[in-house]
Amino acid sequence: MRIMGLDYGTKTVGVAISDELGLTAQPYLTIERKSENKLRQTLAKIEEIIEEYGITLVVLGYPKNMNNTVGERALAAETFREHIERRTGLTVVLQDERLSTVASERTGRNMWIKWLRQ
Repeated sequence: MRIMGLDYGTKTVGVAISDELGLTAQPYLTIERKSENKLRQTLAKIEEIIEEYGITLVVLGYPKNMNNTVGERALAAETFREHIERRTGLTVVLQDERLSTVASERTGRNMWIKWLRQ
């Protein structure tokens, strides 16, 4: 079971793909977008990757506001999710991105601290 992770932006879409067990994910590529309102080529590239790697689930970053409200970027992510689900038939899970950078930095820092203590 491979999972695709997407980070949807106005100019790019970051793509990550999991290993076959779905345990870890690695960056795969960044899709450059010509226009925020034009999705045809972006969706076609995502479909191509899904076919090539046998993706069974898509996780899409959901940029909610810190106060838990849904702003303009989160609404755009919801619309993008609908497009992907319609084109691929796959489930697209929205993943709250709040504090993901902080959590990632803490994990990295904790790994360094453990390594230094050895």
